[in-house]
Amino acid sequence: MRNMNLEFIGFTLDVIGTIMIAYTAIKVHHRFWEEHKVDELVFKAMKREQIIGIAGIILIIIGFLLQIPSKL
Repeated sequence: MRNMNLEFIGFTLDVIGTIMIAYTAIKVHHRFWEEHKVDELVFKAMKREQIIGIAGIILIIIGFLLQIPSKL
């Protein structure tokens, strides 16, 4: 039962991380498309979105590590 919980948590973190990274990429492209320029406001937003993307990558890695025991 504990193994299934770790697998579910790992899968959930993987999905959340993937969505966070996708969201970040879409927001950056949309901002460039909408603004057609890079100013201080855009740089601040990009920095925040970069942090979200890094957090997403960390969640994907944690999710992967939690799923390993069920795959062995």
